[in-house]
Amino acid sequence: MTTITAPSAPRLGLPRLVWALATTQFVGRAGGVVRSFLVLYLTQAQHLSPSTAGTVVAALGLGDIGSQLLGGWLGDRIGRRNTMLVGFVGAAVALAALGSADSMPEIWAAAVAVGLTVELHRPAGSAAVADLPSQQRIRAFGLLYWAANLGFSVATVAAGVLAKYGYGLLFWINVVASLVAALIVWRQVPETRPAGSVRLRQKLLPVVLRDRRMIAMMVVHVGYFTLFLQTFTTLPLLMMADGLGPATYGAVLALNGIAVVALQPVAVRLLAGRSGNVVSAVSMLLVGAGAALGAVSHGTAAFAGSVLIWTLGQIGIAVRFGDTFADLAPAGLRGGYMGLASTTWSVGAVLGPLTGTALLDLAGPAVLGSACAIGGIALFVARKALS
Repeated sequence: MTTITAPSAPRLGLPRLVWALATTQFVGRAGGVVRSFLVLYLTQAQHLSPSTAGTVVAALGLGDIGSQLLGGWLGDRIGRRNTMLVGFVGAAVALAALGSADSMPEIWAAAVAVGLTVELHRPAGSAAVADLPSQQRIRAFGLLYWAANLGFSVATVAAGVLAKYGYGLLFWINVVASLVAALIVWRQVPETRPAGSVRLRQKLLPVVLRDRRMIAMMVVHVGYFTLFLQTFTTLPLLMMADGLGPATYGAVLALNGIAVVALQPVAVRLLAGRSGNVVSAVSMLLVGAGAALGAVSHGTAAFAGSVLIWTLGQIGIAVRFGDTFADLAPAGLRGGYMGLASTTWSVGAVLGPLTGTALLDLAGPAVLGSACAIGGIALFVARKALS
């Protein structure tokens, strides 16, 4: 096993490995039609209350936490390619189980299983990209994020149309996409784990506990992802309450992916040479402002405007997220460090749905909007303090 350090048959200065990983990202996200519509499936097809649906989405996020830690650990132990294969095949099985579950225990268990597998590939793939020379890293992470959002745009528009034929169809599309992504990994992705005995490698926990900057960075990003990811649970509920249907929600949410696809390449060129601290801080402020506006919006245009505002912040975070944590990671622990970085997203995926739906349910849209605005300001200050 060898580390990828130089391009092989480069396109845009990136190795084939990155393009293969980008293809899996596109396929997985283009077919990943379940997650964005899960809260609607649970409230409309399963007839759960918004709060109960929020706990199921949070259960999926709880599985995500385990998947990031497990994915990073497995990537450093059994190899990155094998970890990605386990993740995509396992996700196909778990999604089929969630789509056929009827009782609440079955739904919760299947949601945890989906979370545990559907993102298992991410820290392993990120570790492979983190091995690249620093001048390629930002472009490589940008390409992966761009491909994922191109797929996300396809998924949201298609799912909004296909949902009228039944949510079961969405689950089976997602299952097939996961299996196709596994096939791409099997045929196109080489193993990149550095050679050497596992027993000679550092243990992750003692190193991280001494790394105060890593811990502080994780705490700030947990706060950011809590704020950001609650929008994907509260936005459909706010739009339904405003009399807008699933197809309109899908079209508005698709603006997020379309904007990322259009603006991400430009953002990489404009922001790559700027202070990562400033870029991230301003981006978190924009996400808070957009989420606050969305909570008090009425009408398709207003909701679309709020999505575009927090999408600008999302792009700024994405440009520097992988590179920020890759710079902190020791060479022998890149899988573990990138797994911990991805875990901040997963913790936010638990706290965001719970916090957002609880505030919306118990206090109403105005309080939710105020909390989002205050959260954005607090994150701006905290991220600037990490300079």
